[in-house]
Amino acid sequence: MRIKSTGYTPSPLPLRPQMDDAEMEAAARAHHDAMLTRHTVREFSDRPVPRAVIETAIATAGRAPSGANQQPWHFVAISDPAMKTRIRAAAEEEEVAFYGGGAPDEWIAALEPIGTGASKPHLEVAPWLIVVFAQRWGTREDGSRYKHYYVPESVGLATGFLIGALHLSGLSVLTHTPNPMKFLTELCDRPVAEKPLMILAVGHPAPEATVPAAAKIKKPLGEILTVISADTETT
Repeated sequence: MRIKSTGYTPSPLPLRPQMDDAEMEAAARAHHDAMLTRHTVREFSDRPVPRAVIETAIATAGRAPSGANQQPWHFVAISDPAMKTRIRAAAEEEEVAFYGGGAPDEWIAALEPIGTGASKPHLEVAPWLIVVFAQRWGTREDGSRYKHYYVPESVGLATGFLIGALHLSGLSVLTHTPNPMKFLTELCDRPVAEKPLMILAVGHPAPEATVPAAAKIKKPLGEILTVISADTETT
């Protein structure tokens, strides 16, 4: 659906809680601490996840900012076991080629500490798969195309919103990017305008789930932040 433009019309900012500085710091810290528990897992429980949880998380993703408010994303949520089996089979076919010589040695070496391989059982075990699509262009009612702007940036922002929402709902998420991914367009019956970007396996972690030790090593704040302020030195 195209978001129709009626020209610029200012609208009041919706009401939101007003916080003093201490409350803002506390809220930021609480969110940080909650996200500290986010880890990618590859072993999922088959415990069902209510559809309403998935739908609400995707609705949250739809609140992400996007270039020209074009919202160039589409999410396909899959719980059907037969469809998950088909996706796993197609994904593993690509993964076998990838790990069997299709990927450069340096890439394979970079993945070794994460413990990944061609077998992807999580694509069947996880109760939900969410396939993220990027809409490269839109279509008017007369069939003509119109350009979407900042598509990768916009879809990346929405996917981040989605992963955060799922985590804060008590779920674990694995991002999976088989290469190439054209098979997802056909399996999910999506138009050619949409490019599949990734699969999110979503569910509760299995009791025996583990996390690669290397994945717990995160860059310290000093390596990912530069502050340029009028009242402090540049750090």
